[in-house]
Amino acid sequence: MYQSIINLGILAGGLGLFLLAVSMITEGLKLASGHALRNMLGKWTCTPFRGIVTGFSITAIVQSSSAVTVATIGFVNAGLITLYQGLGVVYGSNIGTTVTGWLVAIVGFNIKLETFALPMIGIGMLLRMTGNESRRASLGSALVGFGLFFIGIDVLKGAFESLATGIDLHKFTLDGIEGVFLYVATGFLMTVLTQSSSAAIAITLTAASGGILGLYAAAAMVIGANVGTTSTAMLAVMGATPNAKRVAAAHMIFNVITGIVALMILPLLFWLVKMTSHLLGLEDIPAVTLALFHTTFNIFGVLLMWPASDRLTHFLEKRFVTQEEIEARPRYLDRTVAVSPLLAINALVLELFRIASVTRRMALTILSVESKVESHTAADYVVAKKLGRAVTEFISQLEKKSLTNEVADQLAKVLRTEQHLLACTEQAHEVARAQAELGRVDDAELVKGIAQFRLQVVKLLEMLNPEAEGFSITECEDQLAQVQVSYDEVKAALLHAAAELHIPVAGMIDIIEQNSRIRRMARQMFKAVRYLGELYMVAEMKTAEVTENDDQCVTAG
Repeated sequence: MYQSIINLGILAGGLGLFLLAVSMITEGLKLASGHALRNMLGKWTCTPFRGIVTGFSITAIVQSSSAVTVATIGFVNAGLITLYQGLGVVYGSNIGTTVTGWLVAIVGFNIKLETFALPMIGIGMLLRMTGNESRRASLGSALVGFGLFFIGIDVLKGAFESLATGIDLHKFTLDGIEGVFLYVATGFLMTVLTQSSSAAIAITLTAASGGILGLYAAAAMVIGANVGTTSTAMLAVMGATPNAKRVAAAHMIFNVITGIVALMILPLLFWLVKMTSHLLGLEDIPAVTLALFHTTFNIFGVLLMWPASDRLTHFLEKRFVTQEEIEARPRYLDRTVAVSPLLAINALVLELFRIASVTRRMALTILSVESKVESHTAADYVVAKKLGRAVTEFISQLEKKSLTNEVADQLAKVLRTEQHLLACTEQAHEVARAQAELGRVDDAELVKGIAQFRLQVVKLLEMLNPEAEGFSITECEDQLAQVQVSYDEVKAALLHAAAELHIPVAGMIDIIEQNSRIRRMARQMFKAVRYLGELYMVAEMKTAEVTENDDQCVTAG
């Protein structure tokens, strides 16, 4: 009993060493490489195959498929790579995580660890101590991690060999479907608890090599650990954006389907592993067999899922859809209207009205509060940017065709309108960002003047709606002049108050800069609506001409 407690303590210590090592390797290499791994992930994923190679390579280097998956989620979420490209990285990272098993199998059991593990720790610590905050220090941490990695494996191996002498091995044989699910669940739970499939697989391989687990039982645990690694990605996207959830869902779907198929054809996979092992001349020991099994069923999973990547992408894009994404999709721009310049201009004008509506709503919401702005204004910012990008791309397609001078002039106005709207959106975004950082103003007259200025801007924004009944650009122009007058009055009052030390100079500068942003926001909206009004009138006239010509054709017929 006493010896069993000691062995369990050694087992816990070995696992702790292993987890520490994996953490040091991952963090050390990420810091040592700087932006290299990030650039590799961003640039080398243009095709699914290259994405697979990239995912495999980075995971093999940093020894963490979870870290690579979370990074991929971030890239997809930021729009740097598409969901389709991200699938390739997810597939590759699952193959890359099998490198851990090979390190355990080949290095951990066939080489005297002290011949290189301890020197690696010594060299790594020397680099870490002399490198300060440089990349050399991070590389030293990674080297220390690799040394501890192999020592941890050796400790685990010794602990399991000691435990095996006092355990009835018949209790750990795989018996029926219940036994399969038990071992799969065990592997899954180990990964969830340690948040490292590498640790779960290392434990499984060392347990099998120590004689505690049978080969089929260990294989089932490896499959469970492979599925369990999705838990990190699922935790990372709790409350995250739809794109992040889609990548995490893709990771889960891939691992679950691969695991289910692997369990269904387990005897066939082991036959394939045995044949491959014989052809490669590998030793017939449990650790090597299981490492080859882990690699084989992950490669098989990629071959199974790769042809279905398009369908999986389309399926996921229809899931986790938010109101923001629905609103950010163009309603009027498609190929059918691109065939006719008249229809194209009309569609663009309608889409610009949508952008103007979102921008106006965002600006009015920001001006309605004095401190932190609600999260839906950030959603409006994203919607306006996406719609603006769609307008620009649509115009680029039109410009490839032969256009009349009149149509080209109208497209130029559309671009000006879009640029003014996006400039207004950017200013609104800056106003919202700076609003929470403004200092408190105690002077009642200043508070009243600032509030009056903001009310004048709100009035202008409410007037800047060409679709509203009684809209007049002349009246809007008069109101813009009133905004300028109010701005000048508040600025003069702020300067005077700062000169008399009624308000800190730094606070005065911040408020003047904020008011200047609000004024620029109003001006950009005015310029956009002025162009939009002209485009709206032209579109209405053209539509009327087409209707009149159609009526004449009907009468003549």
